[in-house]
Amino acid sequence: MASNLTIMGNKEILLVAENIAHEKGIALHEIIEAMEEGLKLAAKKKYGSHLDIECRIDKKSGQIKLFNKLQVVEGDTEDFDVRTQISLKHAKLEDKNAELGDSVVQELPPIDLNRVVAQVARNEIIRKVKEAEKNKEYNEFKDRLGDIVSASVKKVGLKNIVMEVDGFEAVIHESGLIPRESFRVGDRMRCYIEDVRKEPHGAQIFLSRTHPQFLVKLFEQEVPELYDGNIEVKAVARDAGSRAKIAIWSRRDDIDIIGSFIGIRGSRVQSVSAELRGEKIDIMKWSPNVAELVISALTPAKVSKVVVDEENGLIEVVVAEDQLSLAIGRGGQNVKLASKMVGYKIDVMTDEQESARRTTEFNQASKLFVETLDVEDMIANLLASEGFLSVEDLAQAEISEIGSIEGFDEEIAQEIKRRAEEYLQKTAF
Repeated sequence: MASNLTIMGNKEILLVAENIAHEKGIALHEIIEAMEEGLKLAAKKKYGSHLDIECRIDKKSGQIKLFNKLQVVEGDTEDFDVRTQISLKHAKLEDKNAELGDSVVQELPPIDLNRVVAQVARNEIIRKVKEAEKNKEYNEFKDRLGDIVSASVKKVGLKNIVMEVDGFEAVIHESGLIPRESFRVGDRMRCYIEDVRKEPHGAQIFLSRTHPQFLVKLFEQEVPELYDGNIEVKAVARDAGSRAKIAIWSRRDDIDIIGSFIGIRGSRVQSVSAELRGEKIDIMKWSPNVAELVISALTPAKVSKVVVDEENGLIEVVVAEDQLSLAIGRGGQNVKLASKMVGYKIDVMTDEQESARRTTEFNQASKLFVETLDVEDMIANLLASEGFLSVEDLAQAEISEIGSIEGFDEEIAQEIKRRAEEYLQKTAF
């Protein structure tokens, strides 16, 4: 490009810019801006690096013009550097509206693009074009975040695979691959664009086949009702390559949402499962009621009882003895996926375990109330049987709540609450 710069005319400059833009797939204005920047640096090399020089290439004629920006100051010529400053009087001749502190521009003579100057311009143009290429890659993929793409294997490493997507490089880490998956150079696979980052050396595109949303996007390609928005995925959890749970919902009552996902003779869900190396997929209806949702999420186990502790983010689930292994799943898989689905920690126990725990809690609470509140065993037992398990529970309870216990009246309730509050005050110090 250096030798060409020394002889090209104005029209040739535009032609070169158009060719580069077409070859690199970059906007013409970005190439012209790169040329302007390169020529500006070349002009600084000729006229002085301390000058504030601008270069403008006419996008129709290709004419190159150079300008030096001067700051408007007070005083005469001998009082300042005429290469960077201009007096207000002379500035008014350039621009009648000029004021102190403004900048005015004066056109510079065109530069002779000798070998050294042309090399400076060439290097800057190359740098700018590469920068534009990097931005193009980032801009192209940042809006495709969350899409499914078809990628081909370019290079297989120990911990990741370098992929090619539409002519650009992308990476899928070991954690983004389904367990026991293996690929060779040239193989193609569908992937989920998990992240796109703007790095100094260009865009970094990260792919995944284990991301929960990959499952959702695959169903979008199979289920028209999901793609058009008539069905919505509310929650999803995956143990990639093994099992997944997906909760779906629709505002429309006339849609068989479970059937839509399964498809005729299971065709839709089987297609998604095959892409995920046989991943078993549990499809369930979503419910805003957390207890109902957790019952569905623990399928195929039958749940006897659910207790939701919203404050501590905990759900206690009670099942029959013969349902315990189903609820927990092999290696705890079923309960772990259900926990991810509902966003709560799930504690699964049998009816016998719950009964034993309740008995222990009852005995401990009764003993506590006898010792701390100086009440009879009968009163302590009644308080514990009503669910009061600590002195704090009693201190924070309403009088009416304690008084509603069978055999209690308002006077007894007030006295119990008073003793609980006094006990807490004493133990606070």
